[in-house]
Amino acid sequence: MEQKEKQTSLWNLYFAFARIGLFTFGGGYAMLPMLERECVDHYGWTTRDELLNYFAIGQCTPGVIAVNTATFIGSNERGFLGALATTLGVVTPSLIIISIIAALLNNFAHIEIVQHAFAGIRVAIGVLIINAVIKLLKQNKEGMKNILSIILCVGAFAVTTFFDISPVIVVVIAALVGLFFYGDKEGKK
Repeated sequence: MEQKEKQTSLWNLYFAFARIGLFTFGGGYAMLPMLERECVDHYGWTTRDELLNYFAIGQCTPGVIAVNTATFIGSNERGFLGALATTLGVVTPSLIIISIIAALLNNFAHIEIVQHAFAGIRVAIGVLIINAVIKLLKQNKEGMKNILSIILCVGAFAVTTFFDISPVIVVVIAALVGLFFYGDKEGKK
């Protein structure tokens, strides 16, 4: 008679991802080592290859990488309730911390030194966004050699910079242009 594998408790899923959410600073990429330690090494919920696949899919789907990856792992482990437990676990620490900061910020936002700190933070965020763009361009070297890709890149930048058009619309239009010009070539292969 075959023994039934013990099912992971929803509390274990929740608290494991709450720990990951509490100690992950720096975004989704920073959480990968913690995910590997908890989900692969400690609990054995997934393999390293599966984790990398979940992480890659989490990057490609709308939303936060950490939340998407947590949802995929929870869904794989316990279905809908597992996905719910891991998603709630990974976001709970952030919600609590942000709520505390928001409550305190209202009391200190008018202080000049706090305003200067936010000015510095805005500059740092701009640099981080530029860094992300440069990394994306480096990863897509082949695509940027194509004249159409360069036109799309410059056009998207110009449209979002000089006109009040939603970036979502620009992304959808770029996707449609890509499908129109490149989709036929892929279909012939």
